[in-house]
Amino acid sequence: MVHLNIDLIAKSRNHFKKKRGLSFPEYLKTLTHLHFSGKNIEDIGDLSMCRNLTVLYLYDNQITHICNLGFASNLTHLYMQNNNITHIDSLSNLQMLSKLYLGGNRITVVEGLEQLSELQELHLENQKLAPGEKLLFDPRTLLSLAESLCVLNINNNNIDDIRDLAVLKELQHLYASDNKLHNMEELEDVFSLWPQLLQMDLSGNPVCKKPKYRDHLITACKSLAVLDGREIKELTRQFLINWKASKEAKKKKNKTHMLSVPLTNDFNMGQGPHPGHIYSHPSMQRWKPQQPLRVQKLKIPMIGPLNHVAFSSAICSHVDA
Repeated sequence: MVHLNIDLIAKSRNHFKKKRGLSFPEYLKTLTHLHFSGKNIEDIGDLSMCRNLTVLYLYDNQITHICNLGFASNLTHLYMQNNNITHIDSLSNLQMLSKLYLGGNRITVVEGLEQLSELQELHLENQKLAPGEKLLFDPRTLLSLAESLCVLNINNNNIDDIRDLAVLKELQHLYASDNKLHNMEELEDVFSLWPQLLQMDLSGNPVCKKPKYRDHLITACKSLAVLDGREIKELTRQFLINWKASKEAKKKKNKTHMLSVPLTNDFNMGQGPHPGHIYSHPSMQRWKPQQPLRVQKLKIPMIGPLNHVAFSSAICSHVDA
């Protein structure tokens, strides 16, 4: 088992020349970058003497847990992609961290980032998920990143719903290709809440096959400059925005027209005033609601199916008289 510790740093050829002229403890205090990618490291040991560490490269190893990094309060970049990490933890002291790379691990829930108020980039692509699993997000973590996160990479994580991400209002770059996003209205609603969004990649999702997919998203994201690797021309955007506005105006006009058409009753049509309506036809001027009609009992023999017609005619004749 390979441990990342002070001894491993001392044996590293990459740091041998740099420590000449300084004692090893003094050299460790000046160290800002550590490069230990692809070294079959399984565990992070005590590195507390590297108090000025700002960038740590640990990608392509066998690390299962993020640990022993609490000392690195100056760390700004952490590269731990392509390991075997299952949980995001032990990062609460890294309050200067701005870029976190955790793609290609075994993470199922994005959590434990509540204290990282300076985090601008979060890369979580290609998690090694069990069949049927999808990457989930802790709402507390998302809320804590709402004012800082600018770049989010969630490619290929079986994600079918991004409504929880709506709080990330400072997002500028979203990479969410090869997922299972399918609901166009949901995407339009979420993207309309991201006024800073400049670049987005949704290629490989079912929603890409929907009619006018590209047109809908361009009109929903007013600031979007690149969609699925293709640049959006300003002339195209203005045409689509005007087209959408015209369509909505026409729809509103038709709705208003429908509401203004009075409802009618087939039985009363042409036979007398309908309650709630005012008639201006000359033949109707004689009818006054304050003068009740006299109703007479009509004795009509019940002789068959035509009785209803006869009865109606009798009443109509009486009203018109």
